[in-house]
Amino acid sequence: ILNHYKGHEPQPLAARDPAELLLLQYTGGTTGTPKAAMLSRRAVAANVRQVLQVLEGFSLEEGATAAMPLPLYHIYAFTVSLASLCAGLRLLLIPNPRDFKGVAKALRAHPPQLFYGINTLFNALMADPDFQRLDFSQWKYTISGGMALSEVTSNRWEALTSSEVYEGYGLTETSPVVSINPAGHNRPGTVGKPVSDTQLRLLDAEGAEVPVGEPGEVTVRGPQLMDGYWQQEEESAKVLDGDGWLRTGDVGRIDSDGYLSIVDRIKDLILVSGFNVYPREIEEIVLLYPGVLECAAVGVADERSGEGVRLVVAVGPRTKVTREALLEHCRLQLTGYKVPKEIVVCKALPKSPVGKVLRTVLRKPIWGERKQDVG
Repeated sequence: ILNHYKGHEPQPLAARDPAELLLLQYTGGTTGTPKAAMLSRRAVAANVRQVLQVLEGFSLEEGATAAMPLPLYHIYAFTVSLASLCAGLRLLLIPNPRDFKGVAKALRAHPPQLFYGINTLFNALMADPDFQRLDFSQWKYTISGGMALSEVTSNRWEALTSSEVYEGYGLTETSPVVSINPAGHNRPGTVGKPVSDTQLRLLDAEGAEVPVGEPGEVTVRGPQLMDGYWQQEEESAKVLDGDGWLRTGDVGRIDSDGYLSIVDRIKDLILVSGFNVYPREIEEIVLLYPGVLECAAVGVADERSGEGVRLVVAVGPRTKVTREALLEHCRLQLTGYKVPKEIVVCKALPKSPVGKVLRTVLRKPIWGERKQDVG
């Protein structure tokens, strides 16, 4: 792959078995115990090539800077960084994305044409005065992955940076990229089309394919798939079938043009009196409320409805957002059974080291003790 550099003569490489195990890459553990995905040399190389093909569609100058403010132990950062180098880009690595002054200083000294990030990082940077004062005249594109991108966040980011956001989708188990919006054909609100040599199917609870536009579990087949979970054959068999399809645990929709939209994680689905409630729908509505920086909706036990919605909201400093006002906002925008039963207002949501919201933590009783019952 590294021989792809322009102007470099191909060099002979030591022969290695493509099927050889290259990485034990741990899943994020945001919905349970982390598992070690076995990624072969073939899988990682295939995904780097797939991402490289996507990058070559963008109008980036040779030697342009791509900024990576995410830790390379995360598979998203690891793979797209390799692809960026193979594309001949200059890679700006920022070791601590939580040091906002340091991030702004690095970006000021090395303005990027391409910026990689995740939803929570975009929100945090936009709230930082040093970042707000940057010169964004050289910025062209932003690629979002790692977690769902909020429409509100995407619009605010584009307005500030003049950098169009291209959202992609992937999993640790797929090395990780499955799909991304293609250059020049961006469709906000979707995670784009499958990368090369990748097939998608959406299945219902019985394992049958759903019609176009209907929600179903996203299943993937392609050369970038893992070989299974390390020393967990039973867990591997739950997600990988004999025909090479991986069950992702994500609910999605595919439109008539082949663009994939992710609705939510199956494990995050909230069942209220027999009705399916997708947290992302609630969160998109709440993010529209002035002063809300980020939020998460989770399901908690409820005597009357089986489950109820607990909404945890992080607000900005010197910002007054009351539970009563949030409840009224939700009542005006949401169907009754989707309205939160509990609302918690806090300064920050609990996150993993790479910035993913830890919903398992938000379901714990300690968060319920902070609640104000608004049902």
